[in-house]
Amino acid sequence: MSMTDSSIRVRFAPSPTGFLHVGGARTAIFNWLWARHTNGTFVLRIENTDEERSTRESEASLLEDLRWLGLDWDEGPDVGGECGPYRQTDRLETYKTIARKFVETGLAYPCFCTDEDLERKRQAALADSRPPRYDGICRTLTPEQVAEKRAAGMPDAIRFQVPGRGFVRFEDVVRGPMELDHLMVGDFVIVRSNGLPTYNYAAAVDDHHMGITHVIRGEEHLSNTLRQILIYDAIGAAHPMFVHVPLILAEDRSKLSKRHGSASVGELRARGFVASAVVNYLLLLGWSHPESKEIMTRDEMIAAFEIDRIGKAAGVLDPQKLVWMNGQHVRAFDPSELCSIAASYLPDWITENYDASARREIVEVLQDSIETLDGLPELCKIFADPVELEDDAREVLAQPASHDLLQAFEAVLSDLAGPMAPEDFKSLAKLAGKTAGRKGRELFFPLRAAITGNVHGPDLSKVASIKGSGSVSRLIRAALEGQG
Repeated sequence: MSMTDSSIRVRFAPSPTGFLHVGGARTAIFNWLWARHTNGTFVLRIENTDEERSTRESEASLLEDLRWLGLDWDEGPDVGGECGPYRQTDRLETYKTIARKFVETGLAYPCFCTDEDLERKRQAALADSRPPRYDGICRTLTPEQVAEKRAAGMPDAIRFQVPGRGFVRFEDVVRGPMELDHLMVGDFVIVRSNGLPTYNYAAAVDDHHMGITHVIRGEEHLSNTLRQILIYDAIGAAHPMFVHVPLILAEDRSKLSKRHGSASVGELRARGFVASAVVNYLLLLGWSHPESKEIMTRDEMIAAFEIDRIGKAAGVLDPQKLVWMNGQHVRAFDPSELCSIAASYLPDWITENYDASARREIVEVLQDSIETLDGLPELCKIFADPVELEDDAREVLAQPASHDLLQAFEAVLSDLAGPMAPEDFKSLAKLAGKTAGRKGRELFFPLRAAITGNVHGPDLSKVASIKGSGSVSRLIRAALEGQG
């Protein structure tokens, strides 16, 4: 289904009622990639007609998470566009006008049933093992009866009249030909008694008015398609192409939730995942690269993305693979860029004791060891002065041979004038090893243990150079005194 068509328009339409779930983020990624792959348009629409739960704070958080992911939109509430406004609460008059036309032409009717009436009928249907559909009692109200009820102050909603017989047929890119019986739903509310539109009505109206050509969304919305297509048909609108993508499940194949620790983009961000890795990983939960490629740049994702490669099977979130993929992306960064991204994860004592140039060198030295950025404080401990000795380091430093080596190194270090470059450290270590008759592990384990508190880690010559000759000298002396 490869194409390049600037007429393609897709949308991501979140409700600002909470955090951006990873499932929503993946939907946004799929839409964004399809728009960029086809040179189309990516629209951001805010579906905020849930008065009780929608907040501007949540909207701002959603937009911030999308920006962090690098998903820029061509039209939206903050950038405008020819099909705005892009918040549903700013489009209420449009919904009301269309609903009035539906009533005038017999496609919809006022409904005066109360919530209590509807709940009682729902419970009765369930008790009789019948599907809980609206019974259409208000369909038969005469204009005089409607006027009488309104005069009495009874609030009314507007219900769409579903044809009693028939099928809605459409092609789903993921699931193929679909056929939904009208009898699956009863007459449904399109405008509530408070004047606000329902989701299925407003979404269909907006998709039509905004020229959306492809509706790419989670499979949980598949059941909404029947109602929305009935609205498209009532408006006289062409149907968009539907792409219902599979769910994302937790490792135990249960529904992904907050208890799994990685249900939202904000949580992944706080844990030190980088945006490029999150986008890359979520893309592969439900979509496959034609050459089975896993690690991709943004440009490679855009070039390869085809909606007909989205599968039917649910994606299972594998935290370990996400961490691995994050590490791969971290190692691909230019050190200066990584330093900028990682700045907020560095412990305060690093910022206080090392200048910007040294901090960049620290991040570069640690780059191959980073899995997630929240692990930086632990990795940075090797740059402390004094250091915290690990058990293995204590054992190495307790050996008599280590004492001789450290004494030899302290002696040659005292002759160094000026800063200590990595090459200087290597030369000094070689001299000390020759004096003490040590090489290999017997040479470098004691030095590493004394200077970093560990016996394993990144290039010791670079670590020592960043810490400086003064700090290295103090650490060698402290190790010797500790042996005494």
